[in-house]
Formats: sequence, structure tokens, C-alpha cells
Amino acid sequence: MPIVDGKYKANNKEPRVPANEVPADIRSKNFEPVDTGYTTENAVEEANRCLDCKKPFCVQGCPVGINIPEFIRHIREEDMAAGLATVRESNMLPSVCGRVCPQENQCEGSCILNKTGDDPIAIGQLERFLGDMTPSIGKAPVCKPKNGKKVAVIGSGPSGIACAGELAREGFDVTVFEAFQTGGGVLTYGIPEFRLPKEIVKREIDGLKDLGVTFEYDAVAGRLYDADDFFGELGFDALYLAVGAGLPKFLNVPGENLPGVFCANEYLTRVNLMKANLFPEYDTPTKHGKNVVVFGGGNVAMDAARTALRLGADTVTLAYRRTEKEMPARIAELHHAKEEGVRILELVSPLEFLAGDDGFVQKVRLEKMELGEPDESGRRRPVRIPDSEFELDCDVAITAIGTNANPFASMAAPVNLNEWGYIETDEDGRTSNPRVWAGGDIVTGAATVILAMGAGKKAAASMTKALLDA
Repeated sequence: MPIVDGKYKANNKEPRVPANEVPADIRSKNFEPVDTGYTTENAVEEANRCLDCKKPFCVQGCPVGINIPEFIRHIREEDMAAGLATVRESNMLPSVCGRVCPQENQCEGSCILNKTGDDPIAIGQLERFLGDMTPSIGKAPVCKPKNGKKVAVIGSGPSGIACAGELAREGFDVTVFEAFQTGGGVLTYGIPEFRLPKEIVKREIDGLKDLGVTFEYDAVAGRLYDADDFFGELGFDALYLAVGAGLPKFLNVPGENLPGVFCANEYLTRVNLMKANLFPEYDTPTKHGKNVVVFGGGNVAMDAARTALRLGADTVTLAYRRTEKEMPARIAELHHAKEEGVRILELVSPLEFLAGDDGFVQKVRLEKMELGEPDESGRRRPVRIPDSEFELDCDVAITAIGTNANPFASMAAPVNLNEWGYIETDEDGRTSNPRVWAGGDIVTGAATVILAMGAGKKAAASMTKALLDA
């Protein structure tokens, strides 16, 4: 620890400790993690850059309010157990969030060092470092005595997990109902192994089990159970809906139903959850294209493009109707994709998929775009350029242009929906049904893991107050 005149003095003028990344030519050929994480030496060195601000803007930038200066201070003092305990007071998924959160727009984006011209502290890397030490130094948080109340959580994605963990710590009996055969939601089926290893997700889920949370898999709420069942025979006092926004959006152009044209949800689920990359060892096939085109510019598009590379594609093209500057993907994901060989094709929009003699997609017909005036998102609206059509070879095409609300939301419990099918709630996640709360993507639309977790925590606090004060 840098000490000057008996006081800590930050090494903030030192460069940020870089991530330990596997070279692109190696990692693009396998599903092993791209970033192997900080060593203890790396973590302490980076922690020594922190100014230990009196007014930590980084905490304000964190949707779950982690006491970031405190856990960094513990790393600096090499008391990793205390650092991990500090993180887990606010975040039950540090290994996950350290890997997939858009820190550049949240905690790190709020770091005061951005204003001094220095590199912001690598808060995500430090959080991940502590989270990954859970097996050796982690302890289950202390739970309050059982209060006799039961809560059902529908969905085991980030929002559901966060809500379940908070409620368990408050002494509730919590059961999570998950439609799939394993937990994690989008963390499991949506994010590739090279970005978020599934053993990490399993470990975080197991941590909830240590708190007494029960998981019911292959349980489709709205089909097997509805509100009458939850509040009747099953005896629950409240319900939290965290079913996500997993209904894919489509391009709605001719030929989109051709064999070889996938939505990213299906493509990634086949690989991430059902191990299509290991076919025939696992019995889920998918087409391993040689010339793959992915439509979209977000994190899901990056995941699909980088997955296609690892499945043996010769060329992967990311086609986007705006420019690279407007892409909503994390900077790190775009950087990694380009390093690995993904080609970026800006300012184009698909018009039609064309079949070959075998009936499978063979080409896509595109038109060029230019940027016009800003739309409601603040980004400049793409405008078609007349007579600019051209064709691009592809034997696999993947659409990753966003998702819509999960239709099971209204089947699980009677609640008010908005015009787009998302659940309407108050600021604490309470729906029009006083016994039902909701949060995550089914309320906000597709957003980040940490924002969904923040919604789960806020709803849990509201449920605790409502149920225990009743």
C-alpha cells in the first residue's frame, strides 16, 4: 500500500492494470474464457490507484449501491474475505456482474478519475476478482429468523435471483419457479461460455440454495400454475414476476423463414444451454455456417457473431443500419469481436433473404443507409439511400435486433400491461394486483443484468415492508 507521511496516497497516475486476455487468434477457436481475470498482485496494484473519495460517485453509478470504496480498501489491505463480504451485502452475483455489467456506463463511468484525465478504476475487474474467490473465502450471509411468510419468484434470471436472495435474508420462505431445466435465465441461455462460464452461474445459484431458497425447474408459470394456484393450494403470500423479455423481434422481410435464418435467442440457446457446439456428443444440432451474417449492434449481436466464429465460420459479418459509433454494445464486446475477426458492415438494412437450389438461405439482399435526424432514442435515424441495393453471400443469417415482452407474464397472474405487453408497476415494482410485484426486462424492456438486479432488490424491500407490516 502506498504510504506517504503515514497516510495512504493513491497511485492514480499509474496506468490502469490491463485485463489478462487470451490472444484473439487462440480464443476465437474455442469457448474458453476470453479474460482470465486479475491475479492477487494485479488486484492490489489496481486497488492502490483508488482515490478513496469522500463522496464516491462510483456508488451512485451502481444500480445496486455496492460500497465500492470499502471493498477496494479491503483489497488494498489484502483482506479479501472482508472485501467479498462487503460486495455481497449489496450484490449476490459479483462474479457475474464483474464480467457482464457495462461498467463504462455505470460505476467506472462515474469514477472521478475520468475528470482528472486518468484511467478510471477497473471496478468490474476488482468485483469479479473477489467474486471468484467465493469458493475459498466466501460465507453465506446471515439470514433473519423465519417470519412465516412465503413468496414465489417466477423466473431465475438476474432479477428473480436478486429478489429471492434479498427475501431469503429477510426470513421469507422463497421458491423460484423456472421454466427451463436449469437456473440463471438469460445468464445461462443467452450469454456464451467464453464471456460467462456456466459453472460461475451454477455457483451463484447454489449460493441462493445455501440461504434456503428452493428451485422448481421445468415449471412454466401460466401453464402449470397461475395466481389461483400460487395464492390457493400452494399457499404463497406474494408473487414476484421476473419472466424477462424473451420474445424475439423479427426483421419482417421476405425469406426470413428460410432454413439457415435464425433469431439470436434460438441460436444462442442451442449453443449455450443445449451444447449444440458439441454435437453429436449432445443431441442438439445447429447449422455451422461458413459465411455468417448477423443483424444488430448490441451485446446479443456480438455474442452471436463471436459464437459463429467459434463454430468454424470463415467469415462473420455484423450488419448494422447505423454506424459503429451508435452501436449499443459494450465497448469491450465490440473490441473483442473486431479483434477476433468479425467484420463490421455499417449503414445497411436487409431487404430479402434468397434461397439456393437446396432451399437454404444463400444470400441476403441489402440496401445502403445514411443517418438522418435523431429519433426518440437520441440516435440519428437511418434513412434509406435509393437505388443502393446489393447482395451478400450467407449460408447462416442471425437476427439480433431486440426482444419483446414474454407473453407468459399475464398468464401467471392478472396484472395491468402497457400497450407493448410489459407489466406496469410503481417505482417499487408493485403491480395493479396488490399481492404481485414485477421487475427486470418484463417491466423495462431489455436492459442490463445489474439494472434487473436492482429492480429485484427494490421489489424485495417493498414486499418485505408490505408483508411484515400487514
